[in-house]
Amino acid sequence: MTALTPISRTPVSFYVPVVAAAGAFAGLLVGTSQGSSLLGLLIGAALLAVIAFVATNVLKNEQAARWIILALFTALGFWVGGLPGIVLGALFGWFFGWFTFWLFEGRYRRKLPPYLTPMQVLWHFSFRVICGAIFVFLITPILVVMPLSFNAEDFFTFTPEMLRFDPAGYSLKHYQDFFTSSEWQQALRNSLLIAPVATLLSVSFGTLAAIGLSSEHVPFRRAIMAILISPMIVPLIISAAGMYFFYSRIGLQGTYAGVVLAHAALGIPFVIITVTATLVGFDRSLTRAAANMGADPVTTFFRVQMPLILPGVISGGLFAFITSFDEVVVVLFVGSASQQTLPWQMFTGLREQISPTILAVATILVFISIVLLTVVELLRRRSERLRGMSPG
Repeated sequence: MTALTPISRTPVSFYVPVVAAAGAFAGLLVGTSQGSSLLGLLIGAALLAVIAFVATNVLKNEQAARWIILALFTALGFWVGGLPGIVLGALFGWFFGWFTFWLFEGRYRRKLPPYLTPMQVLWHFSFRVICGAIFVFLITPILVVMPLSFNAEDFFTFTPEMLRFDPAGYSLKHYQDFFTSSEWQQALRNSLLIAPVATLLSVSFGTLAAIGLSSEHVPFRRAIMAILISPMIVPLIISAAGMYFFYSRIGLQGTYAGVVLAHAALGIPFVIITVTATLVGFDRSLTRAAANMGADPVTTFFRVQMPLILPGVISGGLFAFITSFDEVVVVLFVGSASQQTLPWQMFTGLREQISPTILAVATILVFISIVLLTVVELLRRRSERLRGMSPG
């Protein structure tokens, strides 16, 4: 069986400018960090255009050319940024070596239908580049916070020791401060006292509302659905101000019950949406069959309906928990000093104390969110398998 041959060799007029454009973007990033973005853009474009032409028309051997490009960028990275620059340069070298020959050999069309026009191919990859750029834009602030939480100094910036990867520049003292500080631990306890109860209320009311609104005979169900999910749409500051004036009149402002009810109101829309999505594929003949067998509505719900919609209920509960655990605006309006939650303590630390412990807490919250979202995704897939929407 012969090896798969390239589709066609791409003309120089196409792949060299594309590689140069990618090099210009990389040069812009490096130049900005060095204080000259325009110079970095021009140097990046020119350098990559020359490298792409030489690698494909002079060296020609892909494996050798890619190793040379990798070594060249690694050396440039060390010259520009020292040890951290070596890592970044090696990544750039590996990518551009692969990218150049991926375009030159025409491998970018190998998995695409042969009838696509050049504009369709361009949009196919442009769409993925745009999505990747958005992802990088969203994830970069999180990736910056994590290493800063291990800073040995009380700074919110990278120290020279950290940039040199010197072990003396890293420490766990901010995490130690979080676990030993009475203020931070009290804030954590408040969050753990409020979020689970608010989640329980959100799941209970949201599930019942979703089941009721899924019935076609309910009048004005679209209007009712819009009202119930309005906390997701209305700006949070407006909801918080409204809750403050309402709760102050009925005596709930500044109380534990007031904060729990406010967070439950914010979490109910997430439960309604996830449970409603689960009910889309629900076979209602199962409930009718249970009723024909003599089961009452409560037994039918817990024995027939709940096991099938449970993944959606748990997913909504996890979203409601994250919303309550991370919320700060409403608790500032509705709560009091005795209900100071973890996000409230972080907000206070930014305004008054400028404590780097905030970075350690933020990193812990990020990992908790990742675990919860992973559970949500696993539950979503299980729900699809139960409803026959995906293979087992």
